[in-house]
Amino acid sequence: MDFPEGEILYIDKPLHWTSFDLVSKIRLKISRSLRIKKIKVGHAGTLDPLATGVMIICTGKATKKIEEFQYRSKEYIATIRLGATTPSFDLETAVDETFETSHITKEMIEKVLQQFTGSIEQIPPAFSACKIEGNRAYQLARKGIEVELKPKVLVIDEMELLSFNEDILTIRIVCSKGTYIRALARDIGYALHSGAHLIALQRTRIGDVTLDKCISIDEFCAMQDSAINSVTKQT
Repeated sequence: MDFPEGEILYIDKPLHWTSFDLVSKIRLKISRSLRIKKIKVGHAGTLDPLATGVMIICTGKATKKIEEFQYRSKEYIATIRLGATTPSFDLETAVDETFETSHITKEMIEKVLQQFTGSIEQIPPAFSACKIEGNRAYQLARKGIEVELKPKVLVIDEMELLSFNEDILTIRIVCSKGTYIRALARDIGYALHSGAHLIALQRTRIGDVTLDKCISIDEFCAMQDSAINSVTKQT
């Protein structure tokens, strides 16, 4: 692989890793295998630490293509718990309020999901990377400072209910750049006259790049270690 000239890698991001962690690990491995100090490495579309799935990593001259990848549609499988909310809208923070769920039916959920298909406005989570007067919203939120974020227009192409069992629902979402699935979970909970938060998220596609085309970070590292060993033997 010619990383300086530009390579596009499809990686399945592990749970608990930040997107920055993944980029840093790949940059370090490439630098060591090529015995160079610096190389450009970037990603097309952030995933939260509690999310897994497709990440497109670009190296060298291919980093110019990042914006192109970011604007491609994305598909997610989201697992949502009804009847409780958290400040971060996911498992990063503890439950702060509980709600009734006995009135919620599968038919009701399917009807509500239709309301979120098409062009919608969404208020980003306070625990997000959105900037407020030069500060990241999550930095302020973690200090207990209340933040007010303006709604953003985005597009939800598809919403499909995959399963619903004992207050846990799993949905498939196809959406545009800038969609916060955590915020979508929050809004679905409100629309069901209850509460909700995200408990698992997997990105299964970016454009035509699907999860089955991705390799794990361990596989990538093993490939680079093999390359390093090969060079060492030759010298």
